[in-house]
Amino acid sequence: MSTQGTASRLPLSFIEKLPKTDLHVHLDGSLRLETILELADRERVQLPADSADGLRKFMHLGENCGSLVEYLKAFDVTLKVMQTEASLTRIAYELAEDAAAENVRYMEVRYAPMLHTQLGLKLTSVIEAVLEGLRAAEKDHGIESNIIVCGIRNISAESSLEMAELAVAYKNRGVVGFDLAGGEDGHPAKHHKAAFQLVRDNNINTTIHAGEAYGPESIAQAIHVCGAHRIGHGCRLRENGDLLHYVNDHRIPLECCPSSNVQTGAVRDLRSHPLKFYSDLGLRVTVNTDNRLITDTTVSKEIWLCHTEMGLELRDIKQIIMAGFKSSFLPFHVKQEYLRRANAELARFRDDGTMVDEAPANSHSSRHERAALPAEPATLA
Repeated sequence: MSTQGTASRLPLSFIEKLPKTDLHVHLDGSLRLETILELADRERVQLPADSADGLRKFMHLGENCGSLVEYLKAFDVTLKVMQTEASLTRIAYELAEDAAAENVRYMEVRYAPMLHTQLGLKLTSVIEAVLEGLRAAEKDHGIESNIIVCGIRNISAESSLEMAELAVAYKNRGVVGFDLAGGEDGHPAKHHKAAFQLVRDNNINTTIHAGEAYGPESIAQAIHVCGAHRIGHGCRLRENGDLLHYVNDHRIPLECCPSSNVQTGAVRDLRSHPLKFYSDLGLRVTVNTDNRLITDTTVSKEIWLCHTEMGLELRDIKQIIMAGFKSSFLPFHVKQEYLRRANAELARFRDDGTMVDEAPANSHSSRHERAALPAEPATLA
């Protein structure tokens, strides 16, 4: 049973008011259903269903799929309408707009540009189209977003190296990291070592999906062979206590996506998810969506489920929110400013959810306004 009493539960609307990050969100898993249908109609793309309800059922949105392989089949649908610059720009804009609506302040959007070249788009055009959408959303809604370029485990090491070269080309131009996604079981990260060597040689941040569909050996390989700075998911880290303490001691963040982990069968249910165990031990835990559409979720919903199903109190939620800003692939001084602002906002709420005062918080200042503010001490430990 949940350790939370019904009377002490915070409403989802309260969580939506808090400043947040989303560091693990896939562009091709976070479209609006209506947008898929509109783009398919405009671009004459054949879909397996011609209604929102039909697509929802076919893609098993929010349903338990039993395995990561089954879960990933939904991407065959979304990728059909993500092959033009206009569609990519729109989808990126709408993702950032939806995130801003629930008070996500900073987001790192990941995707594999090579999957968007079926109609002949250049890889550079794929990057720039997504950046255009994200920057427009920042101007309109105040949310800052950057890109993490993905290699795909189950395609080839050569294609991952090509994606790594693209990440290097767009370093400091909107790309802040490199990732390895796709089917984990049977496709070890060590086969993609050259790609990670290239991005690390160019001082680019790395994160790797690991410990989701395979054991802690996958996490160890991601860290020790490929040099990952963050771990995507990491559900099975608890199976190796020595590695768990290494991850904790070295402050390697975990990009937890609770509902997605249930959906893929990585964990049995939310109450058995290791997130609270990790948090109680002091690991740097972040909460993310993974795929807003396919998992049918938001950051606020994920945090709320951690509260209602796992028993996280507001003090724990505050810590996890701060961990999100600490774990971002942002320059130190920019990160420091985000931390100062987030800490000030969170301090307005007591642990029972009541407000200390009613002073308004500047929630949507621009990057330029943030840069102009004096830097104040903020711990990154």
